[in-house]
Amino acid sequence: MSGAPSTAARMLRVGLSTTTAEPALTGGRLDGMGVYSRALLEHLPQAGAEVVPFSFPSPGAAERLTVGRALPLSFPLATLGNLLLPSSVHMNVSRLAGKDAPPLDLFHATDYRIVRMDCPVVATLHDAVPIAHPEWCKPRLRGLKNWLQIQAARRAQHVITGSHYSIRELVECFGVDERKISVVHHGVRPEWFEAPAPEARDATLARYGLNAGYFLFVGTLQPRKNVGRLLEAYLALPPVLRAARQLVIVGAPGWLSDELVAQIKAAGQRGENVIWLSQLTDDAQLHHLYAGAGAFIFPSLHEGFGLPLVEAFASGVPVATSNATSLPEVAQGAALEFDPLSVPDITAAMTTLARDDALRQRCIAAGRRRALELTWDAAARRTVAVYHQVLSN
Repeated sequence: MSGAPSTAARMLRVGLSTTTAEPALTGGRLDGMGVYSRALLEHLPQAGAEVVPFSFPSPGAAERLTVGRALPLSFPLATLGNLLLPSSVHMNVSRLAGKDAPPLDLFHATDYRIVRMDCPVVATLHDAVPIAHPEWCKPRLRGLKNWLQIQAARRAQHVITGSHYSIRELVECFGVDERKISVVHHGVRPEWFEAPAPEARDATLARYGLNAGYFLFVGTLQPRKNVGRLLEAYLALPPVLRAARQLVIVGAPGWLSDELVAQIKAAGQRGENVIWLSQLTDDAQLHHLYAGAGAFIFPSLHEGFGLPLVEAFASGVPVATSNATSLPEVAQGAALEFDPLSVPDITAAMTTLARDDALRQRCIAAGRRRALELTWDAAARRTVAVYHQVLSN
């Protein structure tokens, strides 16, 4: 039989959005979307997909891209074209991979930047927070941005999301057909399972004035992360426990965080043993901080997945987390759960993990087992299976 081989019989050629992982566009600071994009870039080739990375350029940044090549239009211009031009007009991307290279089989948008293209588009939508919880987002242009996101979500031929919890949200908020949604749990990189060298870990802790055994939080400071209640819960601990265990908050300031930042700084100035690391961008140092923690506390009110939870599991740190949204699904019983709206509940969980050694050990063992089920290799294989599913329809 002649003709081109089917996609099931050859390596797929996939365009991958790397806008959120491009240092020239992010300043080198990776958020959850950036970690996700970078992980797929690294792990998809071993799963059967040749990856061609692309980024939406910002003014003056196209020449400085180092991860992928620039798409022909910025996202605002491409979006405007989608709104004003007929639906038959697409961004020509499938032939951008190289003059003599085969065209792309599909394009995978790893964030909300989704436009019509001349090949099928698979989109990862992590959550619908701006629509489901507008009170957590900046009011300026919120309505326009929400409308654009809804339109963008409907342009994709298929949607990937990180948890079963998120399916309902995407259906209700974006109007995505549930039959077009696949769940692919995120993962952790192999190095998270390896204990860092004690000297390197200790050097990082000393650099930031940390004593091993602290309570750790990692995440951008924004309302849904619930760091204000975490701070209240820590300050409600017995003084002897606070003296023994610092609260270490790792994360850059985000939306609506000015009041929280002031509270964190004030607690530190009062000598409350609260440490805020706002500029940490080094992966190795972040690994060291997990390794030095006595407990990881994740009080988020809303997560589409919650990568820091799994990073803590892999690092061998006992975890206490919210019983809200996707987090129980991700933890699968490996973490101590609490009501994120209850400061006393959070305080009780922190006290328990600090004082109950047997429970700590059970949480550590269960967390390691759970993390072994959530690797980027597994996520990449499942993602490629979704590609084949889309192309076979």
